Parts: sequence; structure tokens; C-alpha cells
Amino acid sequence: MLVTFFRAIMLYIVVLIVMRLMGKREIGQLQPFELAISIMIADLASIPMTDTGIPIFNGIVPILGLLVMHLIISVLNLKSLKAREIICGKPSILIYRGKINEEALKKERFTINELEERLRGNNVVNLGDVEYAILETSRTSNSNSKARKKKYNTTRF
Repeated sequence: MLVTFFRAIMLYIVVLIVMRLMGKREIGQLQPFELAISIMIADLASIPMTDTGIPIFNGIVPILGLLVMHLIISVLNLKSLKAREIICGKPSILIYRGKINEEALKKERFTINELEERLRGNNVVNLGDVEYAILETSRTSNSNSKARKKKYNTTRF
């Protein structure tokens, strides 16, 4: 029982260090490859943590291998635009010049209700007020409202 306790602490420290080396992000901001690596690391750590018959290094070595793979993919993302598009995807323009891009909504499997919900999160109440809306690769949305015509008082002071 005490051995399992110390194995858990040791693997926790290794996983914590690896996750810190991968970079600070919230779960919602993770790219798909980062989420997959995080899930795999958790799975690899759980096996030697509970089974004392498996050497602890049989869990640590694959975790370090995934860290190296993550670092390689991160460098590819920085160096190559094509690799970034393949690994992370491209942002989608959901509203362009005030018109809803229905093809982009279908491609992203995004409903009008979800679009309205995201826009309300950006303090936009009316779809007609939006000039551009972009769905980022992290599934966050950005919008640009139409410029409102200002009425100026032409009387002189």
C-alpha cells in the first residue's frame, strides 16, 4: 500500500512537469493534438501507478516520448503554415460582410442558435449588427460589429 502511494506521488510529479513543459493552457484552448496527448499521458500514468508488478519506468518512458512528440509538433506548427493547417485546422468565417455563411456553418456543424449564443457571449444581441464572425480553431468565436452611423449635431455653439 505504501509502495502504491509513493508510485502515485512520483508519477504525479512526472506528469505535472511534463504538462508544464507542454505549456500553460486552459482545457478549452487546447488544440486537438494537445488534448489527445494529455489524455494519453493520463492513461500511461495510471497503469504503473496501480499495478506494482509493472516497473514505474514503463510508464515514465512513454510519457517522456509523448512530450518529445508534442515538442516536435509544436516546432512544426511554428515553422510551417501547411503543417499548422493540417494539425490545428483553419479558422472559419461564419458571417462575412453581414451575411451568414451557411456552408461554413454546415462544415463546422454549427447551428444558428449556437452562433447566436456565441455572439451574445461577445455582447452582440442582434445578428444584423455583425459585420464579421470568425470561429477560431480553438472553437472560440470573434465578431466585428458594423459601424453605426453617428448623427452629428450641425448647429454651432
